[in-house]
Amino acid sequence: LGYTVSGFTDSLDALESFLNDPASYDLVVTDQTMPGLTGEHLASRIMEIRPEIPVILCTGYSVDVDPAKAEALGITAFVMKPAPFTALADEIRSALDSNGGSD
Repeated sequence: LGYTVSGFTDSLDALESFLNDPASYDLVVTDQTMPGLTGEHLASRIMEIRPEIPVILCTGYSVDVDPAKAEALGITAFVMKPAPFTALADEIRSALDSNGGSD
């Protein structure tokens, strides 16, 4: 889609990268089930530093978080997997646009 992406398979690595240069990120997309921290905990830590950053939380199934809880946490969008590629692309564009986003 033309975005510059930093990918991580461990949420603690993602958090460390974010902490090293929080201004270089325009959006965070995370899965709920990640090694280290859950997606909701990663989102909370990131939003402590940059409350305005859009966060998209994806999950296939979780008893710990649902759309209402995600919204209460300040998460921008909640995406159920499997999600069509176009649905995730639309959520990303919408989140960036609503935050004065960049390309």
